[in-house]
Amino acid sequence: MQPFTKKAIDVMKSIPQGKIMSYGQVARAAGSPRSARQVARILHSMSEKQNIPWHRIVNAKGEIAIKDGEGRYTQKLLLEEEGLCFEEDGKVSLSRYQHFPNL
Repeated sequence: MQPFTKKAIDVMKSIPQGKIMSYGQVARAAGSPRSARQVARILHSMSEKQNIPWHRIVNAKGEIAIKDGEGRYTQKLLLEEEGLCFEEDGKVSLSRYQHFPNL
């Protein structure tokens, strides 16, 4: 496993219940600020195998990035079950729920 991949996984696993991070924020915390797309690839290919809380990652606007209906619905449901509230525009308040890891 590449060092960035391992660090990104560690960062994502550090997100506590009821908090979120953006793809770019995970990339920055893992040491590569321009690697937000790589974070998405890691989530897509390793979230189940590595037990990553994939639902706690949103885009920089606080939106669910998944386009398909079922995945989008599942992510929203999981976040709501953790106590996050969505605004009328479908976004989650980053200022309220954003996690800043101490790594």
